[in-house]
Amino acid sequence: MDALGHINHATYLGYMESARVNVYIELGFSGMRKEMDISSILAAMEVQYLKQVSHPASLNVGHRITRIGNNSFDFYSAIFQNDIPVCSALFKMVAFNYTLNRSIPVPEIIKEKYRPI
Repeated sequence: MDALGHINHATYLGYMESARVNVYIELGFSGMRKEMDISSILAAMEVQYLKQVSHPASLNVGHRITRIGNNSFDFYSAIFQNDIPVCSALFKMVAFNYTLNRSIPVPEIIKEKYRPI
């Protein structure tokens, strides 16, 4: 919580990051770690806080891949309370190899599961 009794703005980002790792596992990765040949790195994010939420609260996080480029892809994420969106964000992700310290093509496993809106 922040000083006003609301869930802190940065907490939402943590929720979305944890859920994003779960999406990678659902896609078939064993997680996302820098020792993997195929990983990703966050390049940019845009966040909209839509509604105040006080603690305690029950929240759900949803993700969708909304764009795939050559070396990057976008995750659109939203947090819901009672089916009402309280926060949404667009995460620009870059497929990345930490050993080589450079971007790589978006993995086929992500392209195969991508469904345009």
